[in-house]
Amino acid sequence: MRNVFSFLKPYKLPAVVAFILMLVELAVELLLPLFLGLMINQGVINQDLNNIVMWGSIMIGLAFLSLIAGITNSFFSSHVSIGFGYDIRQKLFEKIQAFSFANLNQYPTSGLVTRFTNDIRQIQNTIFMALRIMAKAPLIVIGGVLMAFIVNPKLATIFLITVPLLVVFLLYVLKLASKMFAKVQSNVDQVNRVMQENLAGMRLIKAFTRRDFEEERFMEANAGLADATRKTFRFVESSMPILLFVMNVSIIVILWFGNQQMVNGNANVGEVVTMVNYALRVAMAISMFSFIIMALSRTKASALRVDEVLSLEVDLVNHAEADKQMTVTRGKVEFNHVSFIYPGAAKSTLKDISFKVNPGERLAVIGATGAGKTSLFQLIPRLYDVHKGNILVDDKPITSYSFDQIRSSIGYVPQSPLLFSGSIKDNIAWGKSDATKEEIMQAAKDAQIHETIMGLPNQYDTRVGQKGVNLSGGQKQRISIARALIRKPKILMLDDSTSALDLATESRLLTAIETYNCTIFIITQKISTASTADRIMVLDEGKILATGTHQELMQISSLYRAIVESQFGKEYEHVQ
Repeated sequence: MRNVFSFLKPYKLPAVVAFILMLVELAVELLLPLFLGLMINQGVINQDLNNIVMWGSIMIGLAFLSLIAGITNSFFSSHVSIGFGYDIRQKLFEKIQAFSFANLNQYPTSGLVTRFTNDIRQIQNTIFMALRIMAKAPLIVIGGVLMAFIVNPKLATIFLITVPLLVVFLLYVLKLASKMFAKVQSNVDQVNRVMQENLAGMRLIKAFTRRDFEEERFMEANAGLADATRKTFRFVESSMPILLFVMNVSIIVILWFGNQQMVNGNANVGEVVTMVNYALRVAMAISMFSFIIMALSRTKASALRVDEVLSLEVDLVNHAEADKQMTVTRGKVEFNHVSFIYPGAAKSTLKDISFKVNPGERLAVIGATGAGKTSLFQLIPRLYDVHKGNILVDDKPITSYSFDQIRSSIGYVPQSPLLFSGSIKDNIAWGKSDATKEEIMQAAKDAQIHETIMGLPNQYDTRVGQKGVNLSGGQKQRISIARALIRKPKILMLDDSTSALDLATESRLLTAIETYNCTIFIITQKISTASTADRIMVLDEGKILATGTHQELMQISSLYRAIVESQFGKEYEHVQ
């Protein structure tokens, strides 16, 4: 948790100011009962109006001072807690941005969202309350007991029995509550996970009429959260009656013992009233402990969850020999005996892969589902690192390039196109932050989406719904391709990203791409697309079965012939 609370360091000064102002409030609260006792002894009992006015005026002045200190304390406490929340969210986002896919796979999306929202908000609120009232509660208990001993040591001995017992009890509650709140946060993750899956797959749920099933699944997750929360709150809240019972018994004992002391002449009315006031203040402070325990328990659980992410070691970083100034100039790519296994997987996804693609060449990769095509693609921009072998780009090890340099030279279009909320123009320009309007339009034209955009009511300013929900699959694919083309990449990677295009549109797109000075990798299931490439590589179960032109593969690869036959029938020999 130290990693989390280290974000408070920049706010030391306002935190100290807030703490000092809280001490001012504390001092006033501890002095008021003492002055009340003096006013009773010197003014009320003696019927001395001057003393009543004097002590009353002092008490009113102290109360006003406490009011000003409290308002100012709230300002500084808010500044510290809000600043802390802002800083840690920023750092958490930066850390997740640096995660490799292997790191991301350790956490469900819902778990990361919960950490960004519920967990950080819980820590933030606790910091505010700690500077505002939490720290004051235990100090009131300590200060109240000390002031009681100053007023009447004999009566104050009652506190020496009750307060230590309550402190031990509270520590026990805090220990158990921390574990229980950790389980609550885990249940929050589960509810968020089910909710996210339902929102993302709403069309599929409706199409398969699985509403009842999903409602039952959500009900189960929601019931788990409600049950865990109910048990936790009941446990913590049950501590309050015990605390109040003990303190109320203490007050009764003080009144009884105080009366005995007054009869014997060892105490006066003012002292007894003062002691009762301190007992009431200590009781009120202790009654807050259940709230404090609840807040601290939840905060501890949340802080551990946030710290877990912040402390996680990123397993994919720039190598020490990486040259941040070196750029990709030609786009030559070479795999030398590359093997790759996903973290935690039982067997290799790619096995002893070796091939070379020269600058400007177009390579099509074809194979059955699960053959390792996308995995191969992900190694080129170093989304994963190889397990064995090495990859060369422009005859230099890929690790000699920084992430920024190697990835900025690549135009990558994923298998499932992802668009961001904003306009179509924003989504295309996302590939190049300083893109001009002319560059955006040219990329759209080459991606064969310009005419479609111009037919929309707001053209390039048309708003894209979440994940492009208001666009067809083919439109999303072409916008994604335009986003890659606008970078003028040296390496263009199309991961089955023309699957939703008709043959005519795809043909025009591939022709337009030829004008770009780049090496092109295409994953495709279409023989009509693969046959236009300079070479075709056939993958099966993570191995290269054959490489060559369409005509060469028709002669040497039975798998390739089977794929052609499945798409074109027995007349496959006529496919060009």
